[in-house]
Amino acid sequence: MAEKLLTVSHLVKNYGRQEVLHDINFTVEKGSVTVLLGPSGSGKSTTIRCLNGLEDFHSGEIQFKDQVIKPGFKKWQSVRQDIGMVFQSYDLFPNRTVIDNILLGPLKVQKRSKDEALAQARHLLKEVQLSDYENAYPRQLSGGQKQRIAIVRALALNPEFMLFDEVTASLDPEMVRGVLEVIEGLARQKMTMLVVTHEMNFAKQIADKVLFLENGKIVEESAGHEFFDHPKTQRAQEFLNSMDF
Repeated sequence: MAEKLLTVSHLVKNYGRQEVLHDINFTVEKGSVTVLLGPSGSGKSTTIRCLNGLEDFHSGEIQFKDQVIKPGFKKWQSVRQDIGMVFQSYDLFPNRTVIDNILLGPLKVQKRSKDEALAQARHLLKEVQLSDYENAYPRQLSGGQKQRIAIVRALALNPEFMLFDEVTASLDPEMVRGVLEVIEGLARQKMTMLVVTHEMNFAKQIADKVLFLENGKIVEESAGHEFFDHPKTQRAQEFLNSMDF
């Protein structure tokens, strides 16, 4: 049986009196890719942001490795060192070069040696075909290049678990492919990932498991190939029929 890295149990999230996540339950196995799908406003991004403390939740619990996280948890800083996250907005520091953006976490947060962190950063830049840009500033990069740098920055912290929240949503179509190829490469390396995306062909290719959300609820949970080939619910079938893939 696969080792569970993350277990979410009865998670509830409110905005005021509005309950936006209703009794969310799922597990993520080590080395697997779980994809969250669903229409806009279904709760995908809110769910993923609860997993590293960017959103508070109101009841239920999250277990990451041996750490049990309940509402009001105060030690997110230590947990986040094992959970990398990449957003659709790259959030690079504009006044720092590419290499300085990447090294900030390893040097300032993890207190690693500069030589070791620099060697890893350069290796990762080579992996995403951006070695020539280490001394460039974010303003000199395309959107796709910025997003690949954001992924490298997260990977430089050596996380055990990666969260991707619509990382291609703000990119021009011609830039999307390069970013998706980086994530596909991580999947082949058995990086544990939770991915929110509207790229259906990409999702079908990488998903070990699909969680389909609507109105803050998990409507369907299936193995990746089963969801796309034989969705269990009419709502999931309607969603797939509405997507161009």
